[in-house]
Amino acid sequence: MERIDELFPRFDAAGKELVKAAYDIAAEALKDQTRSNGHPFIEHPLAVARIACDEIGLSAECIAAVFLHEATRFHPETDIASGRFGKDVYTIVDGLNKISTIKPKDTRLEAENYKKLIVSYSKDPRVTVLKIADRLEVMRSLDMFPKLSRERKILETMMLYIPLAHQLGLYNIKSEMEDIYFRHAEPEQYRAITNKLKATEGDRQKLMTQFIEPLKQKLSEEGIHYKLKVRTKTALSIYKKMQKQKVPFEGVFDVFAIRFIIDCEEDKATEHALCWKVFSYVTEEYESDTKRLRDWISNPKPNGYESLHITVKNREGSFLEVQIRTKRMDDMAENGLASHWSYKGIRHEATLDKWLTAVRRALESPLGSEGDPMAAYYEDDILELPSKEIFVFTPSGELRKLSAGATVLDFAFDIHTNLGIKCTGGKVNGKAVRINEKLKTGDVVEIMSGKNQKPSSDWLNIVVTTKARTKIRQKLSEAEFQKAADGKELLGRRLKNWKLELDDETLAGILKKLQLKTINAFYAAIGEGTLDVADIKEMIVGASAATEVQAAEPERKGSSSVRQEGGGDDILVIDAKNVRGLDYRMAKCCNPVFGDDVFGFVTRTEGIKIHRMSCPNAARLMEMYPYRIQKVKWSETPSSGNFQTGLRVTAALEPSVINEVMDIVNSFRASIRMFNVTENDRQGTYDITMKIAVPSNLELDKVISQIRNLRNVLKINRM
Repeated sequence: MERIDELFPRFDAAGKELVKAAYDIAAEALKDQTRSNGHPFIEHPLAVARIACDEIGLSAECIAAVFLHEATRFHPETDIASGRFGKDVYTIVDGLNKISTIKPKDTRLEAENYKKLIVSYSKDPRVTVLKIADRLEVMRSLDMFPKLSRERKILETMMLYIPLAHQLGLYNIKSEMEDIYFRHAEPEQYRAITNKLKATEGDRQKLMTQFIEPLKQKLSEEGIHYKLKVRTKTALSIYKKMQKQKVPFEGVFDVFAIRFIIDCEEDKATEHALCWKVFSYVTEEYESDTKRLRDWISNPKPNGYESLHITVKNREGSFLEVQIRTKRMDDMAENGLASHWSYKGIRHEATLDKWLTAVRRALESPLGSEGDPMAAYYEDDILELPSKEIFVFTPSGELRKLSAGATVLDFAFDIHTNLGIKCTGGKVNGKAVRINEKLKTGDVVEIMSGKNQKPSSDWLNIVVTTKARTKIRQKLSEAEFQKAADGKELLGRRLKNWKLELDDETLAGILKKLQLKTINAFYAAIGEGTLDVADIKEMIVGASAATEVQAAEPERKGSSSVRQEGGGDDILVIDAKNVRGLDYRMAKCCNPVFGDDVFGFVTRTEGIKIHRMSCPNAARLMEMYPYRIQKVKWSETPSSGNFQTGLRVTAALEPSVINEVMDIVNSFRASIRMFNVTENDRQGTYDITMKIAVPSNLELDKVISQIRNLRNVLKINRM
């Protein structure tokens, strides 16, 4: 009982007894159950219960239902029908158990169908809120799950639970799930934005302190009690604004807002009068932009949202968004419809009925329709599915990600090459279809095969995925591959006798000189005797001599020699204290390039290290050593000429792609300093790593963009 008192202190004695009885049943039923990280499974319902209690404010009956649901979900024989929990608890448990039987392949991951199932399975809308709390706990624990399971949960959350949280007005939960999704879907963008938010946190606090100083006395004399806080946009919201407005992080002017939360009695006339009084003091002290005034106090939004918003300019010329509301209004703004639980409590039956009615209406209304009570609240859009990808399932429920426009034949090759080669058709959602049937997200696909089936050249017009295209070409070119194998073996023996090596860069140069499109064509020509190995020897020897001459030249470009702060250098230190004359170096962990968003870190022995804002180590450095962080900026033009950085490319097993990548790099103001290729037979890809020298990030972006657009390139990242 002591643990229940500690975890759920706001419940009365009867509520705690109810929760303890349910917890004891779950602890016994789940004692041998573990999670993916090996921890006891009881940690999951405990965490869900804490979210439902502390963050949403649900009743003891709902908390008890969470424990009983998990106990009976895994062990249906568990006896909970003693009658001590009451009708409400049993109704919620029954609804949760029914919803847990729904699999993504049954609903085809369509949010509207999923909502209809929830409504039909549950007589109590609180079930939906508990289901969202459950998913929030799963997202917070996402790193413990295997990759396949993690991808499935991210997809389900994006398509189902974020829209549901949106419609029910669970704003904080919606935002948190979006940010977790963003962290996994776009890790580099997420790191860059969150690190910039950390780096500028002190500036925001300073602005808030300066803002309130001239207003303190006036508000105190009027007896206005308030709390001031900075509300910062989520990383995903900032990213979406950057994309929509085509601006960098610094171009998003409403990254944060200063919020007044007034503590006063819950009387509408009193609340409105105080809000407008604070508004008048703010606009007397600061120049305001009346075009950006939003009065949702006189005219609340359809969902009940009340607040005053105004944009003002401070003495330094910075624009600040100011929000003014009372404690009651803020609670509604933060928690939406669910705020009625924590604010009013379940003893107020009229409020409870009103809230349940609103939840029911939200569930039964299409997302964003006129009947959707949340439709008018949001300025940001709901997350959309990536337009270049679809997600489909095997009959066993395994999730597969394919390119948009993928067909049954693409899916067969994605499962296994041998299955693709023998594919004769398939069943999509139980319906027989041809191999050229296009798939869409949520389809359940079963492949049909025949042992006499063989690929034809027409198949290349059916598939869109690089894996399928590559495997079909390989099968159609078996004769050429056999000749290539003979040629490769012959050349290998001769190279060994000559004590020569044929590296990837030299090979690419030979292919270009001979005007051969693929490595297979090169080896096949040797195998069938149309290309003399003696000629190859001369080319290799000639390429080696040229490389030695090039290596002997001084590498002035890309030099990372240490330079001191001063005119004409690449990096200028801003607001530096006691660091004049320190050398600086580009950090090897993230290889900054002129024009990147960067910060300086003062090291003990190596001067200032310059890191990219999206550096994997940035968050740790800022958190552990904030006093060693220096603001830095690039000079107007680079003085060092070139900067070295690394790129990692994943491409289909199409030999020509190596030459294409090298051609693109050489077509810009960039030069290759290291180039390495390994074959990943398991994935059917080339893994290419290279170091290139570029004058700025603008030139680097051009290189990355052109390589990304290559037909056979699957992914490209900076190292």
